Amino acid sequence: MTIELSILAPHVPSICHEDQAPDFQQNMVDGMKEVAKDIANIKPDAVVLVSCHWPSTFTHYVDCNAVHEGLLTAQEAPDMIKDVPYHYPGDEDLANLLVQAGKKANLAVEGVYDQYFEWDYGTVVPLRYLIPNENIPVVNLSVTLAANLEETYKWGQEIAKVLQETEKKVIFVSSGALSHNLVRGRHNKPTLSEHALDKEFVDMLMNKDYKAAYHMLPQYASMAKVESGGRHLAMLLGIINQEWAPNYLADGQSSGSWNALIAFKRTNTSCM
Repeated sequence: MTIELSILAPHVPSICHEDQAPDFQQNMVDGMKEVAKDIANIKPDAVVLVSCHWPSTFTHYVDCNAVHEGLLTAQEAPDMIKDVPYHYPGDEDLANLLVQAGKKANLAVEGVYDQYFEWDYGTVVPLRYLIPNENIPVVNLSVTLAANLEETYKWGQEIAKVLQETEKKVIFVSSGALSHNLVRGRHNKPTLSEHALDKEFVDMLMNKDYKAAYHMLPQYASMAKVESGGRHLAMLLGIINQEWAPNYLADGQSSGSWNALIAFKRTNTSCM
């Protein structure tokens, strides 16, 4: 089997509870529900998700726990995300394969084996929509601040090799925003300059010019203050290639950030 679907997913805190999502973010909610239908039809064996809200300092971490269970109160926004329960199975075997592959590639990769490890809202929010029944194993990944975009891209490529060689059907999720120069007020959009860069980057993705998007990423991340310095995007670009067709499903602002929901589906399945 292989990677069946890759997703750039928003995780804005105000959509954690659907009934509290403002009108200008409702299309993101609706879009993720549509993707959830595709995921249910695929019936994947696992989801691998990298979250911008799991920032590790020096090491690329892989959550290798057999069960992910807890109550999430987001430190950044405890008024919007408080005591939110989650309970997902993990995939120890797949997680350990990723750790081993990272080490073999001479990357600073370590597994997390701690039943008290808590998830962040960049993980929980999209999964509440994409895997609402909490019935698919999840492997969670950090974004690593000491790793530049080139190293993170390489890590994405190593992840892709593992996922392409596994006998399991896997979904990859990159949870994070595009421009992310935050201001108060959820209704605020990015500046015209920041959003122009968003549009240029998205155009490259939609035209399947993934190499150009990767080469644009360093300056784009710096000038538009892309979330996590663009590391989640570098990892995503390490996963997809010309066999992947993009589908732009939704977008919206949140406190000066721009958030897009894009699903990438394989068009060539001859290797499956």
